[in-house]
Amino acid sequence: MSDTKATADIGLTGLAVMGSNLARNMARHGHTVAVHNRTTKRMTALLEEHGDEGDFVGSESMEGFVASIKKPRAIVIMVKAGDPTDAVVDELVPLLDEGDIVVDAGNAHFEDTLRRQQALEEKGLHFVGMGVSGGEEGALNGPSIMVGGSEHAYETLGPIVEDIAAQVDGTPCATHVGPDGAGHFVKMVHNGIEYADMQLIAEAYDILRNVLSKEPAELAGIFREWNEGDLDSFLIELTAAVLEHEDAAGQPFVDVVADAAEQKGTGRWTVQSALDLGVPVTGIAEATFARSVSGHTEQREAARKVFDQTSDTPPVDDVDGFVEDVRAALYAAKVVAYAQGFDQIVAGSDEHGWDVSPGDLATIWRGGCIIRAKFLDRIRKAYEVEPDLTTLMTQEYFAQALKDGEAGWRRVVSTATAYGIPVPAFGSSLSYFDALRRDRLPAALIQALRDNFGAHTYQRVDREGTFHTLWAGDLSEIES
Repeated sequence: MSDTKATADIGLTGLAVMGSNLARNMARHGHTVAVHNRTTKRMTALLEEHGDEGDFVGSESMEGFVASIKKPRAIVIMVKAGDPTDAVVDELVPLLDEGDIVVDAGNAHFEDTLRRQQALEEKGLHFVGMGVSGGEEGALNGPSIMVGGSEHAYETLGPIVEDIAAQVDGTPCATHVGPDGAGHFVKMVHNGIEYADMQLIAEAYDILRNVLSKEPAELAGIFREWNEGDLDSFLIELTAAVLEHEDAAGQPFVDVVADAAEQKGTGRWTVQSALDLGVPVTGIAEATFARSVSGHTEQREAARKVFDQTSDTPPVDDVDGFVEDVRAALYAAKVVAYAQGFDQIVAGSDEHGWDVSPGDLATIWRGGCIIRAKFLDRIRKAYEVEPDLTTLMTQEYFAQALKDGEAGWRRVVSTATAYGIPVPAFGSSLSYFDALRRDRLPAALIQALRDNFGAHTYQRVDREGTFHTLWAGDLSEIES
């Protein structure tokens, strides 16, 4: 190993934009930061362009990088999830000493984090899966940080991450979520909620534009007005900015962007995990599938050639009333999406024994992260009053929001359907709301069918036990 003197408080390897900004954030807050990148050019560029922002220690080799960090070392990896992260971990581990901390701050799958944590624990090392939300701007000026790992590791990391995180009402938007994979699991669901939130906003835009024939700049004003009320959030603010933006030719920017949305996997992982846990995150699932539909451009082109546009479109006489209906529907559907996300977090915590506090998450998501919103303070207060809340939807404030928005929500979904405007997130959220409050669901028929073709048995509502009907025999019922 190199004889480099250990002067850095923390190390960071992987200096693409997110990693570079996170390193700068730490240096700006008075922490000496060791920096390294696989290609030295990025490390050199960081020191040349931003070296005056704080104390950096640059190293060309991994050996020199590790040697420059004070023990017990805390090293943040900020590279692409999957094999690239494994490659960096494999390179680091032989250079580390017992008690050192390896932090994966990328968008890793929580199951990869579980695997890595177990492998490093056997070597006497601490592995931390740290979710960082807020994009490039958040990484530089204050993100929301979700740390998963040992309490011992957080004792070292906590002062730094709480220092660099966004601050709301004097509270840092960073917390120790729980052990091993808890941080990355929570970040995954956060991103799933983000998918649903963006899809709902996009559907609201689509409805207003196509039903009311309003131009993007005019719609920007509507979203900006909404941002002054209960829908006050970072994403609504960004929506207004995007809708009023024009390209160099003076065209609405939203009209020249390809309508095929990409995804990096966290939404898909959220849905897969929810299926494993048996949690119906219908809003998140539909938002994820909506991106998939948008990407199937050949199928969409083929369908356009065969099927006519919907022409039986009822007029909207009360424009202001319809705009209010869309606002109410957006808020109600947003309640459902967040409720489902928090349901999944609770279920995942129970499954893995993480003891995650939903209220803590609502607290740290109020600033720094992409889904930051006034709305989250309501969620924080709800869990503060009732930590074991069965569902956010039945908490007094949110229940009233759903009741107030229901009529407009139904009118919006009905109108969109009549106009042929796809509303998978609005529609699925409304169906979920209806399913929860129904006295009886048609699942009874499904159970009967399963018993008929596969002898899967069923329960009755009038007495205890498990039963099977002899469908191929005399139709008598036996207790199974």
